[in-house]
Amino acid sequence: MSVILVVDDEQRIAHLVRDYLQAAGYQVFTAYDGPTALAQFRHEHPDLVVLDLNLPGDGSRAMDGLDVTRAIRREAQTPIIMLTARVEETDRIIGLELGADDYVTKPFSPRELVARVRAVLRRTSSVEATTTPIQIGALTLDPDKRLAYQEGQALSLTTTEFDLLLVLASNPGRVFGRMELLDRVQGVAYEGYERTVDVHIKNLRKKIEADPRHPRHILTVYGAGYRFAEGLDG
Repeated sequence: MSVILVVDDEQRIAHLVRDYLQAAGYQVFTAYDGPTALAQFRHEHPDLVVLDLNLPGDGSRAMDGLDVTRAIRREAQTPIIMLTARVEETDRIIGLELGADDYVTKPFSPRELVARVRAVLRRTSSVEATTTPIQIGALTLDPDKRLAYQEGQALSLTTTEFDLLLVLASNPGRVFGRMELLDRVQGVAYEGYERTVDVHIKNLRKKIEADPRHPRHILTVYGAGYRFAEGLDG
């Protein structure tokens, strides 16, 4: 049974999400502030975190949602789904840049959130895909172990970053639109969420490109999407 940590300072929302996730068969823990969330994360080792970005940020011990995201990412690559208000676009982008895998805007449908959780966990635990490692230049991907290496050094990739890289690197030269990439890596493609792909691509470039401003691997096809370069020699 997968374990989910739900973090929201509005207990009504936290309990609503908890009830829907428990009904879907998950074990759920809740926290209502940043320090408690981080303590729960370290104690329970959840498989996924649903995290409200708008946690209270006042006081010497307080941690807002971005602080919690940073702390989790320093310790693990556990998938994070952010809960955000529609007006928090800047924080949402910052959250994705810090390594969150997905976001759901408030007010939200609990059923949509459950679907997002299922999709992320399905990708994380999937052992189907090809078990043959992919080697392109100095980049190696092991789909079976879900590991990536650059010149023999392990890359620290989030679930979404790994899946995006796997889709692109498995099809060098092919152009993928943003909505198609969302559908490939999340199993769902919601209108209005396609620009999150840009943030994940930006994060990937920081991790695999010698010069992220002039990428050699993941190339932008203006007006169309992204493609992985062909014929890389290292």
